[in-house]
Amino acid sequence: MAEFTMELSDDQKQVRDWIHGFAADVIRPAAAEWDEREETPWPVIQEAAKVGIYSLDFYAQQFFDPTGLGVPMAMEELFWGDAGIALSIVGTGLAAIGVLANGTEEQIGTWIPQMYGTPDDVKVAAFCSSEPDAGSDVGAMRTRAVYDQAKDEWVLNGTKTWATNGGIANVHIVVAVVDPGLGTKGHASFIVPPGTPGLSQGQKFKKHGIRASHTAEVVLEDVRVPGSCLLGGKEKLDERLARAREKAKAGGERVKNAAMATFEASRPAVGAMAVGTARAAYEVALDYAKTRTQFGRPIIDNQGVAFQLADMRTQIDAARLLVWRASWMAVAGKPFTAAEGSMSKLYASEVAKKVTAQAVQILGGNGFTREYPVERMHRDAAIYTIFEGTSEIQRLVIARTLSGMPIR
Repeated sequence: MAEFTMELSDDQKQVRDWIHGFAADVIRPAAAEWDEREETPWPVIQEAAKVGIYSLDFYAQQFFDPTGLGVPMAMEELFWGDAGIALSIVGTGLAAIGVLANGTEEQIGTWIPQMYGTPDDVKVAAFCSSEPDAGSDVGAMRTRAVYDQAKDEWVLNGTKTWATNGGIANVHIVVAVVDPGLGTKGHASFIVPPGTPGLSQGQKFKKHGIRASHTAEVVLEDVRVPGSCLLGGKEKLDERLARAREKAKAGGERVKNAAMATFEASRPAVGAMAVGTARAAYEVALDYAKTRTQFGRPIIDNQGVAFQLADMRTQIDAARLLVWRASWMAVAGKPFTAAEGSMSKLYASEVAKKVTAQAVQILGGNGFTREYPVERMHRDAAIYTIFEGTSEIQRLVIARTLSGMPIR
């Protein structure tokens, strides 16, 4: 039996330090500027592409780390640099994963390279799922996809919202309803190629935090895409819909729970993002408390400050351990019998909000100004309890999993 260890391997440490160096040298110096501009930081994305961080190969290498720690380790370091810029760098990955998980080999080979472009001509992609009336309630999705058999085309109509890179993306992946009678099992994903008529950017959101990441509505008006743009192909879709109809008759709740397990596996990555932001704010607060003097001594010499920092570090480490456990379970094929994926995302996101608020408090008036980065980190941290399932949804998932009851 292999010896139990929580020590990263030399290769993992080397990758971590490489990403950390990029975050420290490239992302952090640009963070305040792009937060103020509220624009996509194309020059930073291009630098990430040149060194190999903004690429499918990089994320694939981390995804296939046998310990499961590659992705959370990378997310923590990038988001330690800055959450808004980091989300601009990793946002394309959401669309790429959608194609990798559901697409054919031809679709993967054709479309994923177009999502990233080249280091000299970088592109981004968008994953479009949420709608104005369908955020946490994905069953309320209204965007429809209707098959035109005569032309072998799918016609998409609807409005997507909260889409990272929405409207500016080279490739959009759009989730739409193909069979309203099957609820979430009647959904399918479609590739919308560059320049497709009928797709346009709606409202661009001016956000409280992660302002360097472009977030907008995507409007679909009679958008026609070839049949080959249905992820997985029509034959596979027809088979899946037929199975869903049979399973719904046999016991729809079991089908719904099986689908929930898929979402569980993706949540630790968001937890890792939150850990990175929390750690960054804690480090600023610790350095400040050691150098800021009041009444003739550093403020860390006061228990009121020192105890806060002790709690902050403890909570950050606990959050990381939950993220690592869930990430290891996912790659090892262990079932989330206690919704461990949701646990990691829930706790890490709540810790990020709390720790960044405490960092602002420790810096006092300085923490409330944009001269110090904790103000921005505090704004950024608010998103973690909202996207990829709100904290309330995570608690609902955990409670349902533990009890086996349809808690509402």
